[in-house]
Amino acid sequence: MMSEKYDLIIIGGGPAGIAAAIYGSRSRLKTLVLEAKRKTGGQPATYHDMENYPGVPETTASELMDNFKTHAEKFKAEFKRGQVAKIETDGFKKLVKTKKEEVYEAKSVIIATGAEPRKLGIKGEEEFKGKGVSYCATCDADLFTDLDIVVVGNGNSAVEEAIYLTKFVNKLTMIVIHDEGVMDAEKILQEQAMENEKIDFVWNSTLEEIKGEGLVEKAVVKNIKTGQKSEIDCNGVFFFVGRVPSTDFLEGVVDLTEHGYIKTTKQMETNQPGIYAVGDVRDKVVRQVITAAGDGATAAVMAQGYIEEEDYWQNNVLQADKEVIVAFWSVTDQASIDLVAKLENMDLEAKGYKFLKIDTYKNRLISDRYQIEEIPTVMKLKGSKVAEKVVAPTEKELKNIF
Repeated sequence: MMSEKYDLIIIGGGPAGIAAAIYGSRSRLKTLVLEAKRKTGGQPATYHDMENYPGVPETTASELMDNFKTHAEKFKAEFKRGQVAKIETDGFKKLVKTKKEEVYEAKSVIIATGAEPRKLGIKGEEEFKGKGVSYCATCDADLFTDLDIVVVGNGNSAVEEAIYLTKFVNKLTMIVIHDEGVMDAEKILQEQAMENEKIDFVWNSTLEEIKGEGLVEKAVVKNIKTGQKSEIDCNGVFFFVGRVPSTDFLEGVVDLTEHGYIKTTKQMETNQPGIYAVGDVRDKVVRQVITAAGDGATAAVMAQGYIEEEDYWQNNVLQADKEVIVAFWSVTDQASIDLVAKLENMDLEAKGYKFLKIDTYKNRLISDRYQIEEIPTVMKLKGSKVAEKVVAPTEKELKNIF
């Protein structure tokens, strides 16, 4: 199958991916966002409230994500539906293949696949999925209007979603593993939950089992201190107990942590040149919309630099029809300036060479690839092979190179 070609392909349409699309397409990179789900927006698209995005004091999470997408489309970023099954790399060329066997070619790839809701695997959880068990308040809240539900979890997401659910349900019981009054959520969210008349708490407890005849009817709760079990009558159970990174398709492509998150540098670089990871899918401490957007912006800027650097090297060195002399230098280093002046006065073009200057500060990737540790360094290449490499060459060493 013929592949469609792009400068930049972003896998995942959450805040990190769309922010990368804004920066990439605005830099005139032909940019594609591949999103596996019907609606773009990632994890925030499943939430309702959005109170902590700077400069936007009043909005919903889905409205904010819609604005992200509109912004990217303004700069001609493309959005397509597709679940990626594989990424293959061949130097500068990356092939992104979907489960429907669509193939897209890119010079750079940004992975923004985020994370999926964590499942506890308790008895009844899988059986009642879609029959009272849910992982998304925004998706399913209206199905539980005037009914009683249980929420499992006590972090920011759990408390935020519980507060949202109280707009629909009759009563909500939060099962919290900690001692009374102790929760993992931010203080302001804890206060809002404690003050909400529809929310009750069961402390020092875990959910043991979900029961029902066709639909959820009861939640079995166990006190972790006494071991005593009790049943709560309910019509639904919502789980908000963390997330698992969506990296199954990346095994052997990029380095992962033991928990499946992608290892990156602070520049969002993976161990594969030209492949970056952003947002909740990468190994990081803070996972918020604002930090995800920052990751996306950083990765897109880095990808642009990578593409420009690689394009230049491919066109002027690897595809050159003659031997190439490359001077690795810096405008802040006097020895570099002196050497470049000498080389420019040697009329190398007339001698059958192509002459290039590579600023090691601006072209870090090329410099690292050829292990340039000191400047000035002169290198002679025949195609992709290094024929000569000399650090701070003397007059005699320069003559020997030619």
